[in-house]
Amino acid sequence: MLAENKFKLFSDLLDTSSKEELIWMNGYLSGLLKVSNSVIDLPSIPAGDLVQAVNKITIVYGTETGNSKRLATDFATKAKHNKINAKVIGMDQYRLTDLPKEEYLLAIISTHGEGEPPIAAKKFYNHIMQNGFKLDRLKYSVLALGDTSYPLFCKTGEEVDEQFSKLGGNRIAPLQKCDIEYDVEANTWFDTVLKALQQKTSSAVTFTESVVAPVKKIGKQIYTGTIQTKINLNDRGSNKETWHIEFAAEGVQYQCGDSIGIVPENASLIVDKIIEVANVDAKKLVQFKNEEVSIYDLLKYKINIVFLTERLVKQYAEITGHDIPATKMDLLDLLRIYPVKDAAQFETIICKMNAVSPRLYTIASSPAAHEGEVHIVAVKDVYTVNDITKFGLCTDYLSQLKVNGTQRFFVQTNKRFRLPAAEKDMIMVGPGTGIAAFRSFLAERDTTGATGRNWLFFGDQHFASDFLYQTEIQNWFETGVLSKINLAFSRDQHYKIYVQHKMLQHAAELYEWINGGASFFICGKKDPMSVDVEKTLLQIIEQQGNKTSEEAHKYLELMETEGRYELDVY
Repeated sequence: MLAENKFKLFSDLLDTSSKEELIWMNGYLSGLLKVSNSVIDLPSIPAGDLVQAVNKITIVYGTETGNSKRLATDFATKAKHNKINAKVIGMDQYRLTDLPKEEYLLAIISTHGEGEPPIAAKKFYNHIMQNGFKLDRLKYSVLALGDTSYPLFCKTGEEVDEQFSKLGGNRIAPLQKCDIEYDVEANTWFDTVLKALQQKTSSAVTFTESVVAPVKKIGKQIYTGTIQTKINLNDRGSNKETWHIEFAAEGVQYQCGDSIGIVPENASLIVDKIIEVANVDAKKLVQFKNEEVSIYDLLKYKINIVFLTERLVKQYAEITGHDIPATKMDLLDLLRIYPVKDAAQFETIICKMNAVSPRLYTIASSPAAHEGEVHIVAVKDVYTVNDITKFGLCTDYLSQLKVNGTQRFFVQTNKRFRLPAAEKDMIMVGPGTGIAAFRSFLAERDTTGATGRNWLFFGDQHFASDFLYQTEIQNWFETGVLSKINLAFSRDQHYKIYVQHKMLQHAAELYEWINGGASFFICGKKDPMSVDVEKTLLQIIEQQGNKTSEEAHKYLELMETEGRYELDVY
């Protein structure tokens, strides 16, 4: 055996040598070992079978919720235990000019919305899609995270895997697609990668084409809930509609921090107008995803017909022959401005459209306090396109549900957003509908008698009209369930006050809680709320903890590793 320092020199020499140099070294060592006209031969090793030690890899991740980052960090630790040094870096931080220099690269990336990459990964994604360079040295593998409830499951991961191959890269393990419950598949994928890296071959390439490993299908249980209560939480004078809806469902099971998925129906009025403008038979049966369904039912229940993506608008243009600029548009508007030639053309278009995606809503109830019930809170989404007021598909649909009616839904688990132990303290930042998760948390702790302290930061526009769940929150404060509460109503004064401003006002005590082991949760809008809250939290850690900016970031990363810094943002 060689000493460790000599083995490193030997490995570095092998890694940087050409095939011809390796053959020469093999012959030189054989000649060196001749003794008394006898030759002590090293085993004859064909150049193609020579051991190439892989001692360093790069793991890049693209994430919205943090799952890809956590996996990348876990896999880097596992790689180091196997004597492989792993560099971990987010796709938003990766230096794109380094890509052609990479030899072993693992990409972990999630898919969001209509098959879109995470915001933090868009720069990396767009760069590799340009096709202006080659990656001949690259040996790679891709782990794709997604949700089988969505029609374009793991689309981003598929595209990254295919594009690396087109640019000249070679797979060291097949693309692995993972559903919400991803732990088993993800770890199996990385074990396959490690095995490939440790194989005794001059090239770690073991796959030349995209072979998708079997995906573990997680069957989601569909519940049918009866609508017990539906209340607009906003008072008179508010410019919002925030609906509290309670579903009673026999046998429903969930934990605090989970969400429910609801597939909305398209408005009957819009469906009728589409059928009229297209001049088609609503009862005619067509084939959609291996299912025979009437045109009316397809438009009403199956496909997304509002705010179509640029990709679908482009597809519409290709089928109809119209010259349509890159834009997002409703199907009805497309038909009016760029009419179809005939019914057959219309059928081709609608059968190629995306299925309606389920919308997720963080559960606002507690299994202990609201047995057999699931509560959600949803603000009606209102936006303007070309001076026309439009509404979000699912929030508009929910606002029109009737008490005593029924609604189908499924439960989506969120293992990364869980209550801490009963005796542990927690700080919750949840403005607007972000209060949903914390209503669940507080109701659960109240019912179970948890002893940990609870501190809530809540905000909205106006105290008088937008203080969601005001009575319940005040009761929790009066009974001691809430140890502290800080409110920020942004429009009640000449200057705007947000939850992060309230955090700064209580910076010393907030840091004392965190440093004492409290968990910190954020729920609500990702941008800009959660971004601003995180920046403020880092500022507080830096100033109150007397740390450098780098030390504050590491402190927050440690909290995240310990499960004490969790986000549920959208």
